[in-house]
Amino acid sequence: MDSTSGADWIEHRRPDGELVGWIRMAGDDFVPIDLLGREIGGPGDWLSAEERLEALGIGYLAEPWRLELAPGRHIRVRLTEVSRDGIRAKLDDFGAIDVPLQSYDLGFPAPDALREWGEESGIWPFS
Repeated sequence: MDSTSGADWIEHRRPDGELVGWIRMAGDDFVPIDLLGREIGGPGDWLSAEERLEALGIGYLAEPWRLELAPGRHIRVRLTEVSRDGIRAKLDDFGAIDVPLQSYDLGFPAPDALREWGEESGIWPFS
């Protein structure tokens, strides 16, 4: 099975049933994978992988993200759909109802062009 496609990943859910990520085997170790398909931390034991996923939770999905459209051209986006079928982001319009919806299909796992926003970004969302 292909470890990058998720075919061999094991779902990990919170006690309330909410999916928080996956765990994949790496030899005798286990690697936690977030909902964007990114490895979080290196290989370790099963319990450590579960703990990392549960500590991460799903709140990070609600935060703004930076999407690089071209070298040096970044925009601020919000994630609207996240699944193994694909990730969709929309231009962060700050809740304005009078602007056209501009969305981006990013595939799965998330491409390197999608990064956490972070205060250091300093990028105007409509550049």
